[in-house]
Amino acid sequence: MSTDVPRYGTVDRDYGMRLATTPPGEDGPVWMVNLMKYREVADYAEGTEGAGGPAISGKEADDLYTPLESLAGVGAEIVFAGEVDQQLLGDAPIWDRVGVVRYPTRRSFIEMQSRPDFQKQHAHKDAGMQETIVIGCQPFDIPAWPDGIDQPDWADVPHPPTDDDGPVMVIHVLKYHDADDAAISPEDMEAYTQSAARTAGPHGGRVAGWFAAEGTILGDGRTWDQVRFNAFPSKAAFMAVVFDPDRLAAQKDHREKAIADTYTMIVRPTLDDLAASIPTPGGGQ
Repeated sequence: MSTDVPRYGTVDRDYGMRLATTPPGEDGPVWMVNLMKYREVADYAEGTEGAGGPAISGKEADDLYTPLESLAGVGAEIVFAGEVDQQLLGDAPIWDRVGVVRYPTRRSFIEMQSRPDFQKQHAHKDAGMQETIVIGCQPFDIPAWPDGIDQPDWADVPHPPTDDDGPVMVIHVLKYHDADDAAISPEDMEAYTQSAARTAGPHGGRVAGWFAAEGTILGDGRTWDQVRFNAFPSKAAFMAVVFDPDRLAAQKDHREKAIADTYTMIVRPTLDDLAASIPTPGGGQ
């Protein structure tokens, strides 16, 4: 991270050291999931680029920040970006935007912070961002789809995408209760996942990518276990799943027992190459 202390979150120095010192033979890609909350009006520090200029929103400042040149310089790329349409679960903040950047190595994330072009652009992020959580993640294999449940084409589901209600990404940021808690069955989340899949499948639900969180490089002191990205053909399709009686029963019986903390957001993608960025089991992309 930058040598300056950010105003919009706390750096986990231990995870930062892991990113910087992972041996090359053990290093590899890392997906940085960014949850972003903007200031209403950008607040530029005196002497930085943008200070003294016309007032702009925090979101507009973050748009000026987008460090495409710096990312390309270390071989990284933005693989997902979207605007939060609705946050269903999770206390404040109410997030505005979610982005995912795939870095070729953990070390490349640290190397980018010292690039002069990045440091110059960073003034816009510092001005625009009120709060952020940045989670370093690794993809993991998803459970097998339940037997007998079809995955129909999105044109054939009850709530297909329309001009007014197009595809959404439902993002779950998850912290589980300790596995040794006697009140929690290790199978609770798996049982819920299977039940949710049986409901989501006929409505066009798809897994875009499930990730294990290996560390939170920037945040509010909380740690997380997983981030799940599930694609739906429309918001209406997802809400039909939300209110399905069988899924609601499974949520009460299993999901609520397993999860200690969570954010659940309906996000309208503006860029979505997430699934394509994840290696397939055979070793390719």
